[in-house]
Amino acid sequence: MPCLAPRSFFGVEDYLDDDNSRPYTYQKDKKSKDPNKHISFKQRTIAYLEPFTLDVFISKRFVSASLTHRVTSKQVAVAGTNSKDIKAVLKSRADIPACLAIGRMLAERAREADVYTASYTPRERDKFEGKIRAVVQSLIDNGIDVKVYID
Repeated sequence: MPCLAPRSFFGVEDYLDDDNSRPYTYQKDKKSKDPNKHISFKQRTIAYLEPFTLDVFISKRFVSASLTHRVTSKQVAVAGTNSKDIKAVLKSRADIPACLAIGRMLAERAREADVYTASYTPRERDKFEGKIRAVVQSLIDNGIDVKVYID
């Protein structure tokens, strides 16, 4: 006698996971077995030892960079080629000289805010070359010590 239980198209019952949100074939998010997992000393203290991070954004039309305090998430210094004061001076807003100008302005504004060190980790899609390197090098040349972390 044939099985009378309803079957799915693939011949497997559609079980759902605990959340009832995805089919059982998807891998569940890996949860740590120990919720009080050990966090290393470096992971606990890096935000206080190197409190300022550099963020550089480059698009086809403009360049912007900012220094952010890690713990409070406040932007300490910001510079971009879209601002009125630098728009008129530059010939192009997204070339290497524009990147150098942004680095110079950001360094000047950072020194006014008493920030002399920063750390920079490129995003996954970014390579540390060309325009990004020009911004970071300009910051270094203008007195801001930048630690670059490349994975």
